[in-house]
Amino acid sequence: MTGTLPLAVTELPNLRHLHLGGNYFTGQIPPEYGSWQHLEYLAVSGNELDGTIPPEIGNLTSLRELYIGYFNTYTGGIPPQIGNLTELIRLDAAYCGLSGEIPHEIGKLQNLDTLFLQVNALSGSLTWELGNLKSLKSMDLSNNMLTGEIPTSFGELKNLTLLNLFRNKLHGAIPEFIGDMPALEVIQLWENNFTGNIPMSLGTNGKLSLLDISSNKLTGTLPPYLCSGNKLQTLITLGNFLFGPIPESLGGCESLTRIRMGDNFLNGSIPKGLFGLPKLSQVELQDNYLSGNFPETHSVSVNLGQITLSNNQLSGPLPPSIGNFSGVQKLLLDGNMFEDKIPSQIGRLQQLSKIDFSHNRFSGPIAPEISKCKLLTFVDLSRNELSGVIPNEITHMKILNYFNISRNHLVGSIPSSIASMQSLTSVDFSYNNLSGLVPGTGQFSYFNYTSFLGNPDLCGPYLGACKDGVLDGPNQPHHVKGHLSSTVKLLLVIGLLACSIVFAIAAIIKARSLKKASEARAWKLTSFQRLEFTADDVLDSLKEDNIIGKGGAGIVYKGAMPNGELVAVKRLPVMSRGSSHDHGFNAEIQTLGRIRHRHIVRLLGFCSNHETNLLVYEYMPNGSLGEVLHGKKGGHLYWDTRYKIAVEAAKGLCYLHHDCSPLIVHRDVKSNNILLDSNYEAHVADFGLAKFLQDSGTSECMSAIAGSYGYIAPGIVQDQPN
Repeated sequence: MTGTLPLAVTELPNLRHLHLGGNYFTGQIPPEYGSWQHLEYLAVSGNELDGTIPPEIGNLTSLRELYIGYFNTYTGGIPPQIGNLTELIRLDAAYCGLSGEIPHEIGKLQNLDTLFLQVNALSGSLTWELGNLKSLKSMDLSNNMLTGEIPTSFGELKNLTLLNLFRNKLHGAIPEFIGDMPALEVIQLWENNFTGNIPMSLGTNGKLSLLDISSNKLTGTLPPYLCSGNKLQTLITLGNFLFGPIPESLGGCESLTRIRMGDNFLNGSIPKGLFGLPKLSQVELQDNYLSGNFPETHSVSVNLGQITLSNNQLSGPLPPSIGNFSGVQKLLLDGNMFEDKIPSQIGRLQQLSKIDFSHNRFSGPIAPEISKCKLLTFVDLSRNELSGVIPNEITHMKILNYFNISRNHLVGSIPSSIASMQSLTSVDFSYNNLSGLVPGTGQFSYFNYTSFLGNPDLCGPYLGACKDGVLDGPNQPHHVKGHLSSTVKLLLVIGLLACSIVFAIAAIIKARSLKKASEARAWKLTSFQRLEFTADDVLDSLKEDNIIGKGGAGIVYKGAMPNGELVAVKRLPVMSRGSSHDHGFNAEIQTLGRIRHRHIVRLLGFCSNHETNLLVYEYMPNGSLGEVLHGKKGGHLYWDTRYKIAVEAAKGLCYLHHDCSPLIVHRDVKSNNILLDSNYEAHVADFGLAKFLQDSGTSECMSAIAGSYGYIAPGIVQDQPN
């Protein structure tokens, strides 16, 4: 329903229940809505209301449940008349733009058991009167601008089970009485400025299930009884100044699913049994001073997907039992002192997508069994003491994107088969003892020459000429000693004459083929709108210095046209003759060439010479959403901007799915395919996987690409033949 909230319902004096939430109502809450004497339930949440909350709302003295938040954008704050609703049990005014202080009158709501005011702009201190709400069970004041300390009156909230105060500007110590609250199950205080120690009694009530106190300035040690009731599921303390050991009792906390304690000063060893907990899914202990060995365990949770132990002082060999972590997707052990060989059992980790063993003391050869981890996209074994040759088996990792084995003691040549690994966009072989020719074809043509530095015996493009005989192999003779007989000389003359005739014939054939090839290589620019540049202008931008992105489907260049216009040029890999795979080119042309939408990236035109294809897009100065979120700018992207980007991307996808003709399913939606212009406005991009929905209900899709490397949409996998 749309329009303003209906006034006709105010003519129903005995109304007890009114639910108008989840619609598209606009305007203000009418003051007349305060006239019902018997109303017990009122919901106007999830609309597009604005204005102030009328003080007449305080006349609803029989009201038990009030829902006014979510997507409404009120001006002003909570009216003090709210204190008149003494029968109120639930008050939900979250996510609706409220500002100002929490009124003292709210302390009159003695029957209130739920108070949700999160995601607003409330300021001032936590009013002391909140401690009068002795029936309160759930209080969420997170994501506001509240200041000051937690008032001592909160110690009277004996029934409180949920306390969310995260993302405010609160300071001071966490009061000791927080640990003594008998019913407390969830406490989230992260991203504030709390100092001092964590209450040592926290968890002794036996009911604690979630504790998140990350990103504060807390000191001291961890409480010993956090899991005394064996109900603790999530424990997050990262980003503080905590020291001392991790409590041994956590090694027996069978309810634990997530533990994140990174970026502290914790020392001692990892508690025995921690990695064997049956429900554990995530372990993050990075950036501490932990010592000892990697825990050996024989039974692990199949849900354990991430182990991060980076930048500690762990040592010793990795145990063979590491192969038992069958569900692990990320294994990050960099920055420690692990030694000895990488165990062959690493090949049993079939779900592994990222492995970082850099900055350790691993020795021996690279375990070829690592190639059995078919889902690996990131491998970093740099800065160790690895020796031997690079195993040819690495080419079995079909979606590997990043491979770094620099600063080891590896010998031999670089496998030429790496040239066929189209997913591999970043490598580093530098500072080893590698030798031989570095190929200049295939994927090698995309690698930076710095990836091969520090190997004096390597040669090839950008590395200098090869020594005599390098191309012929080490066992082949390169010089013939002694005098040649006259018979041999005669044979040489005849051979040279025959070669001259053959070369002459070949030159004629070659000249004819070159004429045809030059015609084939003639560039043709096809535009989808009026353009102020030519194909030659586009080709001028294909320089190494202009590269702004690389991927399995091509290289992207930034191009400045003669008229000052900036464009993005995507060069797709060269197609082999007769190949039916066009690396998404036809799909993108057929899709983008006919689309005009504010939140869909514009395809200005394309260049083709029957061998290579270039796509010319409008240039997006702020790159992709993925780069902004995970790069250096991520911390400066405010939540309102993130929300705006999400909505704009959704509008673009909605157009494709519902309004485009024919309807289009993108099939490769991810943050790297959402581009941002100079105003951080979102544009959906990259239709190499576009699927066209025909009127008959059938679909026409491009099967040349299986998805982004490291990610394959489930629908695409289902479409593939066995």
